[in-house]
Amino acid sequence: MRTDPRPAILAAAFSQLDEGRAVSLDSVARSVGLTKPGVMYHFPTKEALMLALVDSVLDRWEEALVARLGSSPEGAAPAARIGAYVDWSLSGGFDETDLVAMSDPKLRRSLTQRWAERLAPWLVVPDDVAPDERTRLLAARLLADGGWLAEAANVSPPTPGDLAQLRAFAHNLVKD
Repeated sequence: MRTDPRPAILAAAFSQLDEGRAVSLDSVARSVGLTKPGVMYHFPTKEALMLALVDSVLDRWEEALVARLGSSPEGAAPAARIGAYVDWSLSGGFDETDLVAMSDPKLRRSLTQRWAERLAPWLVVPDDVAPDERTRLLAARLLADGGWLAEAANVSPPTPGDLAQLRAFAHNLVKD
């Protein structure tokens, strides 16, 4: 019985991203000991491979968010969804692979579109939410976005103590 090479292909691509290298079908094929056509059998284009990487990151994110919320986002109040996002995003543990949606300038539009579609159930605040609550939820979400992004990009990342303070501050915005 053959082993599915897709997990190894994705792992090799993530490794290249983590090392700050560009991902290509050729480089991933070399890393896993396949030919380029062997990789293309599973991921016909670089875009397909990169979208699979985005989906892999977001599968992990959604699993963590569901664990924080205790349910899927459907039917949850906006404050509960944003609160789960704040709690998770400001808990640390992000790295360069979390930036996969922004890792390829030529594919950025399709990658960020997938990112936005997958996170919308967690982050979108309905238009009928009162303006003051909407502003607080948006502020908390954007604060959380900045926290994980700074850590993933390793650009003045917040310390664990800073993250705890930011998390408490953002939760106060969500609760008011």
